[in-house]
Amino acid sequence: MTTNTNIRELVLDILIEVNEKDQYSHLVIRSVLDKYQYLDKKERAFLTRLAEGTIEHQIEMDYMIDSFSKVKVRKMKPLIRNLLRMSVYQLRYMDAIPDSAVCNEAVKLAKKRGFRQLSGFVNGVLRSIVREGDKLLYPDAAIEPKRYLEVKYSVPGWIIKRWMKAYGFEQTETILSNFYQESPLTIRTNRTKCTPEELQTRLINEQVTVERIGKIPAESGEFKDALGRLEDYAFKISDFDHLQSLQTFQDGDFYVQDLSSMLVAEMAAPKKGDYVIDVCAAPGGKSSHIAELMDGTGMVEARDLTEYKTDLIEENIRRHGLSNMKAVCMDATVFDRDSVEKADILVCDLPCSGLGVMGKKTDIRYKMTEAKEKELVQLQRQILKTVIPYVKENGTVIYSTCTIDRAENEENAAWIEREFPELSLVAMKQMLPGEAGNDGFFISKFVRRKHE
Repeated sequence: MTTNTNIRELVLDILIEVNEKDQYSHLVIRSVLDKYQYLDKKERAFLTRLAEGTIEHQIEMDYMIDSFSKVKVRKMKPLIRNLLRMSVYQLRYMDAIPDSAVCNEAVKLAKKRGFRQLSGFVNGVLRSIVREGDKLLYPDAAIEPKRYLEVKYSVPGWIIKRWMKAYGFEQTETILSNFYQESPLTIRTNRTKCTPEELQTRLINEQVTVERIGKIPAESGEFKDALGRLEDYAFKISDFDHLQSLQTFQDGDFYVQDLSSMLVAEMAAPKKGDYVIDVCAAPGGKSSHIAELMDGTGMVEARDLTEYKTDLIEENIRRHGLSNMKAVCMDATVFDRDSVEKADILVCDLPCSGLGVMGKKTDIRYKMTEAKEKELVQLQRQILKTVIPYVKENGTVIYSTCTIDRAENEENAAWIEREFPELSLVAMKQMLPGEAGNDGFFISKFVRRKHE
């Protein structure tokens, strides 16, 4: 490392914030990287990998520690359990770091942070794992399939149980494995500012590796057509330090967005002059995409609950130079009489469990519970019941989530049909993580028929 900053200590503090103070990992990591901007690219990469990797593999780390420690992880001092977790992650997944260095650094950190009396315990557990860790037996998939998947992929058992019921053991394992595959950062061209070819040239001039997303396999129909259109203006980018360092990003030449998320605008199929209401829009990716497709005509009203969220939307409106989009601070659960039958397109990309994006938001698996998910389903239905009257006759309703749970997806789509018989379901797709390189995502499209 090239500075005097102790990167491991920064990671330890990140883990404590996330695991003991219930903070979100991506926000904590971003805050630390912003605070320590002088760290070089190698240090930033080490910090990010160690923090995210430890969180992502936490159940597995705890299983290993519990197998070699008389004191179970849940009974340890918070600092000690997080110090052991990040150290075991280095031993298991970061081969370039000598085992002795991992153990020595952990002991030093324990002493530095006021736990000198436990430094011998830390050293003993880690040395045992160095000697015997390769012999540790994991749960047998044939005897304990749920526990096997829980430990191997560090996903809580209640999620495993639900997905095994919905998808079966083999497909569930494929889904979990795909969360660990490195996925490219995908962007879409802001065609109000440049052509895809111009963007590609500008990125190459910034020494960014950029490539077209290529052909995306899909069955026939509207979904395939929408994916096909993405091939014209979506790219994969890599080999850059961070987004803020790119002039193309600063200039709003592109928007960072997963392929599955881009499908919302394409499936909505806006026409020039349409009025669009996006009821939970922050940070504004889907709204800005729709505004761009309307080529400066019509209006996209991007709503969200707080000023903080609408500020994020406004920042994106400014950076992307969109004249036909506005941010509105509004609670989607509160009925707005002025919005009734106002929207040609109503976008309901609603708060959800987020279990389809666990590969990118590593800690969401631990923060979500069965009880919280049930509450989310009720919230989703409350919002839908409130806002669906906003769509015009012959208008389109898009309901989407970034999860793969049937209660929030297919069951909610069926509920919409029962609750609103004037809506006809015309397309529905559950995308699983890794399909075409995208996140887990659900999208459904309804059209409101004329009053009889």
